[in-house]
Amino acid sequence: MRGFEDAVDWSGPMEGLPDRPRVASGLSSEQAAAARRRWGPNDVLAHRRASVAGLLLDRLRNPLILLLLLASVLSVAAGETHSFIIVLGILSISVTIDFVQELQAHRTVEALQQSVAPRARVRRDGADRDVPVDELVPGDIVSFSAGDIVPADCRLIESRDLFVNQALLTGESYPVEKNAGDRTVTGEGPAGAVDAVAMGSSIVSGSATALVCRTGREAMLGTVAASLGRRRPPDSFEIGVRRFGFLMLRVTLFLVVFVLAVNLAFHRPWLEALMFALALAVGLTPELLPMIVTVTLARGARRMAGRRVIVKRLAAIHDLGAMDVLCADKTGTLTEARIRLVGHIDPAGAESEEVLRLAGLNSAFESGIRSPLDDAILEHGRPDVSAWRKLDEVPFDFERRRVSVLIEPAGGGPRLLVVKGAPEDILRISSTTRTVSGGTHPLDAAGRDQLAAMFERMGADGLRALGIACREVGPAQEHAALRDEDALTFAGFVTFVDPPKSGAAAAICALGRAGVTVKILTGDNERVTQHVCAELGIPVTGLLTGAEITAMSDEALLGRLATVNLFCRVTPQQKRRVIAALRRLGHVVGFIGDGANDASALHEADVGISVETATDVAKEAADLVLLDRDLSVVHAGVLEGRRTVANVTKYILMGSSSNLGNMMSMAGAALILPFLPMRPVQVLLNNLLYDLSELGLPFDRVDEEALRHPVRWDLGRIVRFMLVLGPISSLFDFLTFGVLLALFAGDETAFQTGWFVESLLTQVLVIFVIRTGGAPWSNRPHPLLSALSLGVAALAVILPFAGLGPVLGLTPLPASFYLFLAVIVPTYLAIVEIAKRRLLP
Repeated sequence: MRGFEDAVDWSGPMEGLPDRPRVASGLSSEQAAAARRRWGPNDVLAHRRASVAGLLLDRLRNPLILLLLLASVLSVAAGETHSFIIVLGILSISVTIDFVQELQAHRTVEALQQSVAPRARVRRDGADRDVPVDELVPGDIVSFSAGDIVPADCRLIESRDLFVNQALLTGESYPVEKNAGDRTVTGEGPAGAVDAVAMGSSIVSGSATALVCRTGREAMLGTVAASLGRRRPPDSFEIGVRRFGFLMLRVTLFLVVFVLAVNLAFHRPWLEALMFALALAVGLTPELLPMIVTVTLARGARRMAGRRVIVKRLAAIHDLGAMDVLCADKTGTLTEARIRLVGHIDPAGAESEEVLRLAGLNSAFESGIRSPLDDAILEHGRPDVSAWRKLDEVPFDFERRRVSVLIEPAGGGPRLLVVKGAPEDILRISSTTRTVSGGTHPLDAAGRDQLAAMFERMGADGLRALGIACREVGPAQEHAALRDEDALTFAGFVTFVDPPKSGAAAAICALGRAGVTVKILTGDNERVTQHVCAELGIPVTGLLTGAEITAMSDEALLGRLATVNLFCRVTPQQKRRVIAALRRLGHVVGFIGDGANDASALHEADVGISVETATDVAKEAADLVLLDRDLSVVHAGVLEGRRTVANVTKYILMGSSSNLGNMMSMAGAALILPFLPMRPVQVLLNNLLYDLSELGLPFDRVDEEALRHPVRWDLGRIVRFMLVLGPISSLFDFLTFGVLLALFAGDETAFQTGWFVESLLTQVLVIFVIRTGGAPWSNRPHPLLSALSLGVAALAVILPFAGLGPVLGLTPLPASFYLFLAVIVPTYLAIVEIAKRRLLP
């Protein structure tokens, strides 16, 4: 199938428009595979896989490792071949462990993301099928409708009432109309052609069939992807981890220069001193931090998937754990989202089939995003649409809060504009009411008050309602416009019931106990919402309507937010404004949204949450996707987010305090010892074994107390922890130095072996103290963490006696030293426990 290459001259005719048989069949599977090989994946909107080569190069381009390898090569020239081999082996194992762990983490997250990735409806081998967006190729025939994201640059083949939002590319927030066959050009590229649509645009209303012309980086979105910057700014967690890493790196480099300078000043062998300093830099630099963070977050994402929450952005796990305010809609949160039509009432309060017929015609012919209310109307009684022909429509928007369709009888007759929307707005633009006999009656102020009171009674009874109105138009009128929505005849109400969700109150209470306040932001009126809250036993502490929010200044809104938990009749932009105000007050805000118009609020929130049944626009804007729309699922996700952040913090607390202690010990040793306190290979081996012992941290259990409150990145606490426990660690190192000098005098090998064993034991075993806020025995560690930590500790004791010991510069030590360790290590752990409880709450 050819022709798409001719179709990309957006300013000219599409000479390559497929003929009808080709439109009917689409590409064959073989043609699609060949096109994919030629054009590559359509990956601008799809999630990209982490590059194996890229992840490996990230580790190999570490300048400290490269310098250490260079120094090792120089040692070969000095006759120290075995040192080079050992250094190379240790670094290879360390890099491999780091690489494999992070690669697995990336693959886990990509698999989860792919499960909720956008899909497109494409015609292949003569049949319509849903395929991932990244599998589309030029030449494909695709179809889309309201709520979809345009998956590629396309030329329209057929369209029906198509309105598209192109704000991503043009900055214009208002939808534009697109028509197949209209060759008008108003701007550059597919966004400026009336008969074309651009990748990344969203369908506001209508439907279309189109020819895919450009995909991936060749699309208009691909050419501006860098400037659009799809990656959102880093949050406090990402910034905090990065700052901690740079802080440790700067301190480490200072220490390395100091140790190297001291050794050279004392005229010690320069090559050995250089290798020691570089090995020290590799050992003390928190190079494992990115891997631990990624693996722990990925582990959390996998556990959250088991709880029916799909994570699209890893750092959102921290934001979910830090969240203290959750904004959600009433429908599906407080109610079952199983809406059922229960009444169709005329202005006199009687059941009316005419009201149901008009509501059904409007719902059947509108082409925008179909709401659950439309589905309920059509399920209750679908009208005979074959007797009518649609001419035009004015799509729904949240400012007007109504939708209009212009129709005419198929056999000829008066044309009719049927309007359906919020009752208060429909009443405002109506001037007459329909009588029982089929005539009309002027709608005066008393009549409006009577109908408004009827509407209020419906809300007080927990019924949602839509107003239905209509008016005849002239036989020459082909199009509907906003100005036509005036002087309508009010036909009546259709009413709906949405049963309260039985577990909603318990879920809100559970979130409240976890420190998360739930605020309801709904487009429904306040009486219906208050009725639902009363049925569920949920207290309403304060209420604001959309009209009241509009009249408020930002400062006034900020002052009301602390007490208000119900926001009714709010538009998507008002939702975004409320969320922005809550964030200004210092809250970490989550928002659950599923509509195309919720995208701005999802972007504004710290944690954008959507649901599996949401529109593509909403799911693309979200950080998390719920497979079940239930607050209990959100509660489980919150606890999992806190558990994940707590395990990352454990590594940082332990690594920071141990590293600071080691830095102080190394600096002191360089000044008082006539030899290196450890050989370069021993420093690297110590670092490798320590890293191995920490691989179980992502799986570790977390204190229940840590799950009861929102957790935020707290660099101040980490620094306090480091400044208290680091000197304690160093103090015990200096005590060990004294004992080693007393036991072994000037035996350099025995001294280095002794400190290697003591240093590794204290670094590894302290995790059992730091990992919990209570007593070490009050919360059992995960078996994998216990096995790795105790295994490394045992290996530290055994290595000096093993055959590999001499190669590593280790020698067997007397029983007196191990008797000293039996006293010093438990004493160190006990003092750390005391300091943790008294000085580090």
